[in-house]
Amino acid sequence: MKNDRFLMLMLAVAALFVVGCKEDAFYPVVDREEKIPEDIVKRGPETDPNPPIMHSQEYEAPAPLPYPVNTAGAEDSPFILPDGNTLYFFFTPDMRVPPEEQLLDEVTGVWVSHRENGAWRDPARVWLQEPGKLALDGAVCVQGDEMWFASAREGYAGVNMFTATWTDGKWRNWTYAGDRLMREIRIGEVHIHDNDLYFHSDRADGMGNYDIWVTTRAESDWSDPINIAAVNTPDMDGFPFISSDGSEMWFTRVYQGTPAVFRSLWMGGNWSEPEIIVSRFAGEPTLDDAGNLYFVHHYYENGVGIEADIYAAYRK
Repeated sequence: MKNDRFLMLMLAVAALFVVGCKEDAFYPVVDREEKIPEDIVKRGPETDPNPPIMHSQEYEAPAPLPYPVNTAGAEDSPFILPDGNTLYFFFTPDMRVPPEEQLLDEVTGVWVSHRENGAWRDPARVWLQEPGKLALDGAVCVQGDEMWFASAREGYAGVNMFTATWTDGKWRNWTYAGDRLMREIRIGEVHIHDNDLYFHSDRADGMGNYDIWVTTRAESDWSDPINIAAVNTPDMDGFPFISSDGSEMWFTRVYQGTPAVFRSLWMGGNWSEPEIIVSRFAGEPTLDDAGNLYFVHHYYENGVGIEADIYAAYRK
């Protein structure tokens, strides 16, 4: 999994600097598949020694989304909009490449694909930085016209969360989430639901490793975070996702040595004991309003991550 991927990028951003382009500069037209090395062969269930395992009777067997969403590169960190027709994800052409090279390849970052007439269309790059300036963006969460995303970018120390607003057909007004969230509360990757911000963090007073917490937005301020003890363990519990109606919390936890997807139900006053849904190199769940589950599955060979795909498990 990529728990520390964005943390590693802070060194790359701090070490590199590119002068911003003139105001009339345009974003480059990029083809992500051109950057995938020829020695990477597309993986799939038929060649996967560790395919994901479905533990729930509510869902069909998981399968990778078809091309052009998935390629021989690494598609990661999915986020599906409630209608099930818009999918954001992080892409990098080669998981073996260090972050400082990914930062410069023009294709590593956030992409989006739209489903039309039942088929996923060619993904497009989502630019969240000015042309010519360095940034490595990912971990998208969208609610209405508000986007949250993680970014290692010039002008900021380390990895931070930012927001953007959907304006005139583009994500604009990229704004630092603020020291209250980043330095005091110490949020990690987030999910926004109404005015509640769910996030994982290894902040003090947790149960160990990453825990899932929630803070509430009141005008321009955020409340002191609450540890959601019902779902946390001494091990890693992270990458939360809340269903649109607020009745389900989905997240990632290590199970039998690899990441797995768990679910907890809101019982009218607390979250239920989590149940395992999908195991074996599965994580970062996201759902549409029909209850269909999307998650990332990583392929490993000889202990080395070589590829990642977005998988779907449709509700029966």
